[in-house]
Amino acid sequence: MSAESSKPVQPIRFYSEAELDAIEAEDPVLAAKIEHAQNMAKRQIGRKKVFTAADPLPDPQAVAEAMSVVRRILQRDGGDIELVDIVERDVRVRMKGACAGCPNAVLDLQQVVERIVGAVPGVARVSNTF
Repeated sequence: MSAESSKPVQPIRFYSEAELDAIEAEDPVLAAKIEHAQNMAKRQIGRKKVFTAADPLPDPQAVAEAMSVVRRILQRDGGDIELVDIVERDVRVRMKGACAGCPNAVLDLQQVVERIVGAVPGVARVSNTF
């Protein structure tokens, strides 16, 4: 392993509003790209959950209760969802009914399922299995 690769990764640098204004005066397109990249990075950072070995695994009963809430929401539009498995901190689900093959299923998974089931303590991610 080279000395270069053993260096710790530097955190992402976020520009302040004043810095973005200064960049925008010189290059408005670059400023817009930087602002967009920063907003996307902030969204990703907010989604990541960090767990240690000491943190408890998700309670299957709490996951099942969250899934029943999600199921009621999806069934309003003819969709459905099934809890396939809980593997460590990954809750695996299967989108069914009108959700299966629907172009909005990805959005439903992110906006509904991940927000509700992902709020259960110990859940790191929710993934759709086929």
